[in-house]
Amino acid sequence: MADNDTTIPASQAGEKQVMLSRIYVKDCSFESPRAPEVFTTQMDPEVKVSMRTNSKQLDANSLEVVLSITIEAQSDKKPLFLVEVHQAGVFAVVGFNEAERGAIIGSYCPSILFPYAREAVSDLVIRGGMPVLLLQPVNFDAVYAQSLAQGAGPGATA
Repeated sequence: MADNDTTIPASQAGEKQVMLSRIYVKDCSFESPRAPEVFTTQMDPEVKVSMRTNSKQLDANSLEVVLSITIEAQSDKKPLFLVEVHQAGVFAVVGFNEAERGAIIGSYCPSILFPYAREAVSDLVIRGGMPVLLLQPVNFDAVYAQSLAQGAGPGATA
């Protein structure tokens, strides 16, 4: 089993470091309110995807970042399914100023979490009997820059 100790060695205390110490699904759900009737009709879903990030300081060097993805699919203005995944990670972030920490929390950490969240979403949709849903890659650097330009900061909705 991997060592999850995020203590920074004294020789590296002045260095900048970001380390992922744990990754996990904090919450997930799948709803298909029209099942099983929905399976007898042609599905041509309109899909709406929304994302946001939240962070919480755990101790002096550790924080939890949560990437939340919500997907609503409709066909003929009737709901097909709703998926929600909260993919989380515990990160050790040491030696950065506030602006740098904001970029790490708003861009770097979500980019680490996204592939795991994308896999969880895809698995839930398939297990729900729906057509394959593959979320496209997200440029979290651009999303973070846009949120700063709009004055939203980390935790903005994509």
